[in-house]
Order: sequence, then structure tokens, then C-alpha cells
Amino acid sequence: MKKIINSPKAPAPIGPYNHAVMASNFLFISGQIPFNQETQTLVDSSIKDQTLQVMDNLQAILEQAQMSFDNVVKATIFLTDMQDFAVVNQVYGSFFNTESAPARECVQVVKLPRGVNVEISMIATL
Repeated sequence: MKKIINSPKAPAPIGPYNHAVMASNFLFISGQIPFNQETQTLVDSSIKDQTLQVMDNLQAILEQAQMSFDNVVKATIFLTDMQDFAVVNQVYGSFFNTESAPARECVQVVKLPRGVNVEISMIATL
């Protein structure tokens, strides 16, 4: 059995998917881009600002599922330019305790939805 999780504080899905799906004790969170749901605008300033917005979107979804970044066991970061890795890594890392940080990979891709520079998906568990 699965439970659908959507947060009014995260950008509305732009396709046939939900923010997250809870299956057993796992929460599978769809990739989030730097879209600010409150202002209905795409954050297109610095990669730091973009990454902060992505992490805020992920946090809203985790909170909707009554979880936090402490519950995250796996993350995937997609970048259009690996030169942004250091900044993205710094912002991303500020949301986690180093000793209990999740497993993660970071890959460079040619293009992301809406032409953004960063997208992050996560898996969390109870």
C-alpha cells in the first residue's frame, strides 16, 4: 500500500506525479527544482540561492510527511554544470549532520526541467 504526499508549500507537480510517495516505511521524494511556490517564480539568481530554494522545497515535503532531513537516507543531485558542485555541496551539507548524512550521488546532466541548474531527489525512512 502507498500513501501520496503533497505539500502546499512546495511547487505543484508539472506532470503526472506527486511530491512524494510513502511505501512501507520509505518516503520517495520526486526531484525538486528551484521554484518558489509562494511567489510563483523560478529562482534564477545564484546557484546558492537556487540550491537553498530546492532544499526548502524538500523540507516542506518532508514536514508534510512528518519527517525531517534526519530521516533522509539517500539523495541524488543533478547539476547542469559540475563547476557548481562546491557551492551546491556547501548549501546541501548545511542541512545535515555530517555524522548521519545520507548516501548520495551527484551527476551532471545536459538539461533539467524549466532550464534550471539544479534538481535534487531524496529517499527518507521512518
